[in-house]
Amino acid sequence: MPLYPVPDLTPREAARWAERSGLPLPADRHDAVAATAQHIHSVVSVLRELDFGDTPPAASYRAGEMSDAAV
Repeated sequence: MPLYPVPDLTPREAARWAERSGLPLPADRHDAVAATAQHIHSVVSVLRELDFGDTPPAASYRAGEMSDAAV
């Protein structure tokens, strides 16, 4: 759960941030983009709560190597 409440992204804010990113949106896309961004934010906020304490960083992963872990 976030440390503080995050207000929903409004269509106007979505358009503003898209414009700042160099991705101007047609007016008829503002609502859909705001809703999609809000959904992505809600999913990511859940992922931030996961404890990865003993998980090694991705840089230590070696593709193709077998581990001793049982499946």
